[in-house]
Amino acid sequence: MAPLSPAVPTIQRVAVIGGGTIGASWAALFLARGLAVTLHDPAPGAAERVREGITRAWPALAQTGRVVAGADPGALVVAATLEAALEQADFVQENAPEREAFKIALFQQMDALLPPDVLIASSSSGLLMSRLQSACAHPQRCLIGHPFNPPHLIPLVEVVGGEQTSAEAIERAMAFYRHLGKHPIRLNKEVPGHIANRLQAALWREAVHLAAENVASVADIDAAVAQGPGLRWALFGPHMTFHLGGGEGGLQHFMDHLLVPMQAWWDDLGQPELTPELQQRLVDGVTAEAGNRSLQALATERDTQLGAIIAHLQPGDSKA
Repeated sequence: MAPLSPAVPTIQRVAVIGGGTIGASWAALFLARGLAVTLHDPAPGAAERVREGITRAWPALAQTGRVVAGADPGALVVAATLEAALEQADFVQENAPEREAFKIALFQQMDALLPPDVLIASSSSGLLMSRLQSACAHPQRCLIGHPFNPPHLIPLVEVVGGEQTSAEAIERAMAFYRHLGKHPIRLNKEVPGHIANRLQAALWREAVHLAAENVASVADIDAAVAQGPGLRWALFGPHMTFHLGGGEGGLQHFMDHLLVPMQAWWDDLGQPELTPELQQRLVDGVTAEAGNRSLQALATERDTQLGAIIAHLQPGDSKA
């Protein structure tokens, strides 16, 4: 497997603000890529949880070739204050709780503490940067860099600016994520939930509807994705998948012949109401599907299998 490109030379020190699941995963990736990482999270026990998360993530990072020579999973620096975490930072990845008012105030604080050329990226899964940057003196350097969970493995990063974000900031962020070995995509406009979460929400809505209508068990609905289209989606997205499905005529042939039944399916899609009873049915169903596997065991299973898929699909892999 060909080694991944090194991190952008001008970004050597990253501040990770917020050490939940996403922050810990980002910290693991940054460390694996040989960057100096400083964490700040005021929550009790946050530093220990992040260090445990880095330790769990490291084998999968090594499996996918993301660990550069000399990278040290124990090199995380924990800062007691936001000021200390941001000192000398070349890039900031914010992962604070998904509350708009809280993030607006946090961005204002970080903006006041940092030199104006340091990028501040938010991992927000659905908030709009135009709102988050609204109280900043230097809003042009603020943007969304939304990863897909777990960030240390899944290549996708959705990059989108707010109304006051500069084109240069977007390009610098895209370059940085790309050099980390990520696959950044640029959104042309802000939408709540960005792209991937909206697509995910649309699929889950129909999955919930099918469960509510007792079309199949929760486990079998999950299997219908994981053992079917999910395998194709690991290679191509929905448009390219249907382009292949059209045979020699491609997507145009697919639409010419299958658009009418597809439209009929769209018209029949459900809009379920997540009542307490339906919520309990989903919880009971996924609990039965998990069997005796704990959440940690499931996460380990997921990361191991994701690592194998990503390593196999890596450019330059010997499978070719």
